[in-house]
Amino acid sequence: MAASLEELEQRLSHLRTELRGAVRARDKAETTRIRRALREAETAWEQALDAEAGPDAEAGPDAEALAPEAETWKPPTTTGEPRRQERPAHGSIPVREQVHQALTLLGAPASPKLISSAYEAFFTEPLVAAKLASLRRDEERSFTAQGYARPYYICAALTHDRLVPARGLLALSTWPVERRIITPLSPRTDFLTHAVGTAEQIQRLATAGHPAPDAAWRLLRRFALTIPGACDSAAPEPDPARVIAAAHAEAAVHQQEDDQQRQTAAERARSQLTDAQKLFGAAPLRDALRDASGSMH
Repeated sequence: MAASLEELEQRLSHLRTELRGAVRARDKAETTRIRRALREAETAWEQALDAEAGPDAEAGPDAEALAPEAETWKPPTTTGEPRRQERPAHGSIPVREQVHQALTLLGAPASPKLISSAYEAFFTEPLVAAKLASLRRDEERSFTAQGYARPYYICAALTHDRLVPARGLLALSTWPVERRIITPLSPRTDFLTHAVGTAEQIQRLATAGHPAPDAAWRLLRRFALTIPGACDSAAPEPDPARVIAAAHAEAAVHQQEDDQQRQTAAERARSQLTDAQKLFGAAPLRDALRDASGSMH
């Protein structure tokens, strides 16, 4: 008998707890086993969710192969293998799933405006950026109430110095802390990661025999225009391979310093923050002062 969504969500929560313990114990064999079980449970959860959606769900060519989330963080020069994802019919995808798809494609923390642009560039449904305003707060409330019950949460990028939420940036809970840290160099390195993710998605569509939408080419052109060597003035559209190569070349210039700052901040986050704070950030100083003031009255 197939497990229900609730049973699968409980199993996912249990496996994530086990995974944290195995990683902390540095048990590589157990970590590998749990990760495999976690992937199987996530696949079963997705299938159960599709079954619950009913027969109206259908796949479209614009939902081809989003890049998978890395289990361990890698620098922007690393590309992912394609993965197929099916999309329910027009208008049926919840906003959080739209954001998940866009962030998976972009590969790094991004603003609501860029998330909306990336989603609409590759998918037929609109994603109104204004709808994202309360999403992170809703996700934080859900995590506080249920822990790791969901396969992923839309969470915050964290500032490298104070480990508070980086203003206006959303990320995925499945990304390691390093990938969600924002250092002084991160806006540029993440921009290059976004460019690579967009170019790779266009390549995947071409490989699958689907032309990229015009909006996808416009998005890639916006990235390419500010990356040295990414554009050929004689070509009508940017060459995705050239954009990727140029982005990798520039990223290599910043990578060592940016990686070091991210890793240092991530180590502090792991030692100082609770699980919820690692995803949604420590309370800003003004909130802490307000709470302290309220407790005295």
